[in-house]
Amino acid sequence: MTEFFSLNIKEVLEKLNSNENGLTDSEAFERRKKFGLNKLQEKKGITKLEILFNQFKSLIIWVLIAASLISFFIGETIDALVILILVIVNSAIGFIQEYNADKSIHALKKLMNLKSVIKRNGKIIEVNSENLVPGDIILLEEGIKVPADIRLIEVISLEAMEASLTGESQPVKKQTETLTEKIHLAERNNMVFSGTIITKGKGKGIIVSTGMKTEIGKIADLIQEQGEEPTLLQKKLAVLGKWIAIATIIICIIIFFSIVLISGTSIENISQAFMVSVSLAVAAIPEGLPAIVTISLALGIQRMVKKKSLIRRLPAVETLGSVDVICTDKTGTLTKNEMTVREMYFSGKKISIKEKEFTAEGKKELDLSLLLNAGVLCNNSVLNEKEKIGDPTELSLLTVAVKAGIQKEKLEMHYQRINEIPFSSERKLMTTIHSYKGKKISFTKGGIDVILDLCTKIFENGKIRTITFSDKQKILNANQEMAEKAMRVLGFAFKEERTEKEEQMIFLGLMGMNDPPRKEVKLSLELCRQAGIKVIMITGDHLLTAKAVAKELGLGINALIGKELNEISDEELKEKIEGIDIFARVNPSHKMRIISALKSNNHLVAMTGDGVNDAPALKKADIGISMGIKGTDISKESSDMVLMNDNFSSIVEAVKEGRGIYDNIKKFVNYLLSCNLGEVLLIFSAIIIWRDSPEMIIPLIPIQLLWLNIVTDGLPALALGLDPTEKNIMKRPPRNSAEQIINKKMFLTVIFVGITIAIGSLYLFAIHLPDLMLAQTVAFTSLVVFEIFRLQAIRSNFNIGIFSNKWLIGAVITSIALQLAVIYTPLNVFFKTVPLGLDSWMQIIGVSIVLFILSIGFNKIIKDK
Repeated sequence: MTEFFSLNIKEVLEKLNSNENGLTDSEAFERRKKFGLNKLQEKKGITKLEILFNQFKSLIIWVLIAASLISFFIGETIDALVILILVIVNSAIGFIQEYNADKSIHALKKLMNLKSVIKRNGKIIEVNSENLVPGDIILLEEGIKVPADIRLIEVISLEAMEASLTGESQPVKKQTETLTEKIHLAERNNMVFSGTIITKGKGKGIIVSTGMKTEIGKIADLIQEQGEEPTLLQKKLAVLGKWIAIATIIICIIIFFSIVLISGTSIENISQAFMVSVSLAVAAIPEGLPAIVTISLALGIQRMVKKKSLIRRLPAVETLGSVDVICTDKTGTLTKNEMTVREMYFSGKKISIKEKEFTAEGKKELDLSLLLNAGVLCNNSVLNEKEKIGDPTELSLLTVAVKAGIQKEKLEMHYQRINEIPFSSERKLMTTIHSYKGKKISFTKGGIDVILDLCTKIFENGKIRTITFSDKQKILNANQEMAEKAMRVLGFAFKEERTEKEEQMIFLGLMGMNDPPRKEVKLSLELCRQAGIKVIMITGDHLLTAKAVAKELGLGINALIGKELNEISDEELKEKIEGIDIFARVNPSHKMRIISALKSNNHLVAMTGDGVNDAPALKKADIGISMGIKGTDISKESSDMVLMNDNFSSIVEAVKEGRGIYDNIKKFVNYLLSCNLGEVLLIFSAIIIWRDSPEMIIPLIPIQLLWLNIVTDGLPALALGLDPTEKNIMKRPPRNSAEQIINKKMFLTVIFVGITIAIGSLYLFAIHLPDLMLAQTVAFTSLVVFEIFRLQAIRSNFNIGIFSNKWLIGAVITSIALQLAVIYTPLNVFFKTVPLGLDSWMQIIGVSIVLFILSIGFNKIIKDK
């Protein structure tokens, strides 16, 4: 591939078979046939139907559908309809939440200009940008969005803002000289790139790449290559669904053959055995689990919106809680993306600036007005309440003056500009001449070396004197100190003379500016460290700038630059990456390699960013986090989460919320499975114990089982999803991404609790026989009460108070009220229950307390291991 930045202008024109008068119409037509329109090609996106089908990929959903069909065929129509409704509700919620077609490429298209001014047939004309072709000669001016990749031919003070593409926080000054090969994208200053913005000056260039061949087109390709990988939660729920399906089949087989062995092999007995085993298998399935998980995630999204974090993919909420590495862009994420004057040197003193405070060495009060006036008057930018227009460096000079109470409009009423000597790259100076009290006064700003050479005097402590060699050394030392902090340093001078020549000036001082860190980020990074999350800075900016920001924020400074990345293999990067804190001067493909290396080391990676250059990595990361205010459309559409306030600290809140949601998922999985296992063991045990009875004695009938699973289990389980987070949740290390929802401790707990629930309810059932309906009502009600006690036993593992969740209290009260309704109202005919007396209630509560104590004790034994 031709690197046009490394060719001189004549070679570029020859290579593209063009000239400075532009192409002819016929040449442009032929090239358009060859290269296509100047637009990004779109690959087929996901359809609404595919989004809907994605809701049915979980194995547990298909187990529920099978259970619904079998229930229907064995005559349990209500069971079948209820299960089917749950499946539909779950799928509808998932569809609504994820119904966001992939708009990444559409967002990139918005970065293309609608119209461009070019030379065709030797004439200047305006054309649609999509009709541009390689070889076209294009004219550039301040304010336009660049429509293609262009090699510059002529420039007049031309600057371009390329932060969204390269991460460079300042406008890049452009020139036309030939550059060496293998130079970083951000350093190709004889080129301008599609999607970037001309912030200053004018220019002319030749289009070298259009459409998908541009740098932005390459990013589009990278994005399209990234498929939608399942999230961590989706993978874990798939494993859980598989085990539930296997357990259900095993239960069916064991119960079927047990009944056949006990009752005989007649057709009637085999038919009864099949119906009972299927009913129990349906009872074993936590029908409400998929819907509860989905609703819990959706409620988590609503809570996060209130905290200024917008989640675009439903399961991504939980994945945040597992993140152990955050790869963050520097510009606009850790920093404000706003040039700010941080330090000054005036009257031999260094002055630091924080907010509206100007602090000089020795706490000495200094009158800074003359230096600040110079920054305001030698300035072509505009800053007021209504608008903010111009060069970021000049805007920073206006902003620091406003902090000191100096307004440009008011100052210019006294200092009327009468002439200007514009900045040029040769002089490295800008001078403005003003009329002040009947005299001429000039203010000059520029590179410190040039300024010092032109100064014969210095303004110090309100007086003017001859500048000495010692003065110059102190000034250069101050300049060096600021430069080491990655500040851009400008020198200022003035003179009161009739001549407008830039000579024999009076030195005023220095101002150092950079893009400062956001003030809240330092605390957020500390919270990340406490939570066991490593933060890595990835930027297209210079290494010196990146290190300066890292030092200020307390990040490590072990670094690799893009050039070094090119020289090492993926395996070497995989080994080195654990010790790296900063990656500087990187391009989009580097970011992809970094993410891949981290993921191959089993890290769960979040990537933050706001620019076009971040989009592929946002897509590849486990969690892509974009900025809502300053982020480009493409970065937002490529991400899983959008920070609505661009606040890095919102990430910490989101991680906290993600950890809390995962805890709550584990709580209701534990709750549902232990309760369901207790129901299955209860019925299976009763079949074995009373096998010699003339009629099959079963403690629960199908409608009671369904009521337990959907209503009295489902409501509290859903309310568990609203439990507050554990107080010290952000002091826990990130959990192992390989850990399944049901780990060893939960598995043992579910088995133990399932057995104790079965024993307790079986005991209560047995002591109320031979009145079968009374015994069934007691067993039915005891399971409801046991499960309410079970809720707090589970929550105690997370140090959560009984009354900390008002929704759970409401769910428990509702469950009790509904259970009383099916016992004491005419509904008891439908549910085949009878009213219970006080003695039965006392027995149920007594056994519940014993089971609660046993559960708490077992939790402590398991926790201590």
